[in-house]
Amino acid sequence: MKENNTYAIVITTTDSEAEAKRLAKALLDARLAACIQILQIESLYRWEGSIEEATEYRLEIKTRAELFEKIERLVRDLHSYEVPEIIMLSIEEGSTEYLNWLDGEVGSRSEEFDTDGNDT
Repeated sequence: MKENNTYAIVITTTDSEAEAKRLAKALLDARLAACIQILQIESLYRWEGSIEEATEYRLEIKTRAELFEKIERLVRDLHSYEVPEIIMLSIEEGSTEYLNWLDGEVGSRSEEFDTDGNDT
């Protein structure tokens, strides 16, 4: 087991599978994530004084914690929600092999990536 607070799961939600996949592909292309799981969920939440209910798609973005600000910027720029959920949960422990793989998959292009998906 590798113990470290270097790694994180960033969570966001969208209202469509197409938007979830578009965000996931942009994050992967930018090398801001090693793996993103997309799950269909049912959400109940308060919005503008009412209780709302909706089918949403949750993205679980496996990454390094140091990339959170870049992930947040990309998600905000591409997201359709006025106030998207963008939260980070620390990974306290994980298998050494998995976290080594994650390290190898994120970060090498992120320094050169702008939020429009273009290399700079």
